[in-house]
Amino acid sequence: MSSTTGLDLANARLGVLGGSGLYAMEGLENIQELQVKTPFGTPSDALRLGRIGDLEVVFLARHGRHHTYTPSEVPYRANIWALRSLGVRWILSCSAVGSLLEEVRPLDMVVPDQFIDRTHQRPISFFGEGAVAHVGFADPFCPALSRLLADVADSLMPDGRRLHRGGTYLCMEGPAFSTRAESRFYQSLDCAVIGMTNHTEARLAREAEIAYTTLAMATDYDCWHADHDAVSVEMVIGNLQANAALAQTIIRTAADRIAAQRPLSSAHSALRHALMTPKEQVPAVTRARLDLFTAPYWGPPGAATA
Repeated sequence: MSSTTGLDLANARLGVLGGSGLYAMEGLENIQELQVKTPFGTPSDALRLGRIGDLEVVFLARHGRHHTYTPSEVPYRANIWALRSLGVRWILSCSAVGSLLEEVRPLDMVVPDQFIDRTHQRPISFFGEGAVAHVGFADPFCPALSRLLADVADSLMPDGRRLHRGGTYLCMEGPAFSTRAESRFYQSLDCAVIGMTNHTEARLAREAEIAYTTLAMATDYDCWHADHDAVSVEMVIGNLQANAALAQTIIRTAADRIAAQRPLSSAHSALRHALMTPKEQVPAVTRARLDLFTAPYWGPPGAATA
């Protein structure tokens, strides 16, 4: 499938971002470890390129394979740029979250459909320094990709555990967990789950014209629930381990569906009407840094302007 900007989904790759507890991707064949240099620094770890069935997949541990980056230290721009440079046009993000709803029990999973961002220490755009773009972000998760992921997860959930479709993901700064007052406040905002990473990724993925969705794995009730202990690292790790095998199965099955369907997303052309600065006014160094995303619209750096 192609578009006027040369989109070729027949050869596109799937990116998988592994969060806390998911530092490797089972089932990848013919793995190559790639060190990718980016204009935004070094990614969290080597990117592992392999194959699941008929689809090439790139796995990246967002915190590093030994969990050495806090949520605020994760090099988000480098990670997303590196994935895009390897031909990734869909991202499945796997993330541990706290539940803010009674019905989302620990060990349940959620495919959210909205965000509220409460972070304040992170670069959340590739643009700036002489180039301005305003991408649409009303629907931050790709509906087609989210539906595919939810259908797969729903079909694989064991008895006693549920897959929840939709809900708002509250993205907090971290690395500390919430206070009780904060947790109750986030509940009052009608949020379903709370995490520390996904909004930043999703914003950058949209600018990079990558379709993005999340498999949010509930490990605890944050600290709002009167009948449950306040969240602790031990609790989170225990439930992460219980979730890991199921998450791997869901990802592998979703990869097969993506290979068969190659879903087209509005995210794949997010920059078409978003670029505000005339290309001839963009500094050469900035334009070169953005070329991976903007070349279909601006042409390569140094190209003649009309």
